[in-house]
Amino acid sequence: MELPVVVGIDPGLAATGFGFIQQDSAGVIHAVDYGVISTPAGMPLSFRLLILYQAFKGLIEQYRPQSAAVEKLFFQRNVKTAMSVGQARGVILLVLAQYEIEVVEYTPLEIKQAVSGYGGADKGQMQQMVSLILQLGEIPQPDDAADALAAAICHLHSRRIQQMMIDQ
Repeated sequence: MELPVVVGIDPGLAATGFGFIQQDSAGVIHAVDYGVISTPAGMPLSFRLLILYQAFKGLIEQYRPQSAAVEKLFFQRNVKTAMSVGQARGVILLVLAQYEIEVVEYTPLEIKQAVSGYGGADKGQMQQMVSLILQLGEIPQPDDAADALAAAICHLHSRRIQQMMIDQ
């Protein structure tokens, strides 16, 4: 029996982080693949979104995840950045919908709490915890990939808690 794959996504126009993970029958979580999809800054927006679409679609076809964890948008200042991240996020959600993959969204606070146990964890602490949980031996790079892996881990932890509540 093939174990289900979960994908975590940290959306962005310049770099979208992705992380595919699996949990084995013993409960150990393993990284399947992770990295970033980058788009050139000088290229027109429509072409950058097309690059993101095609690359992410290829990853989904390769790994066939059962569910996806997408980091929710959270911006306090830069509206221009929020707009471009929102557009990239829309492309990601479109691909996931095309493949009928369940999508759950998590705030940065929820991800930090699920992975580190502390909602105020800094980026370094989160990266260290992701590395420990996935037994990687090194910090996953770049940051966007580590953030995507953290979202996927959060999703698995949340699912386990939900299942425990149902089983009671």
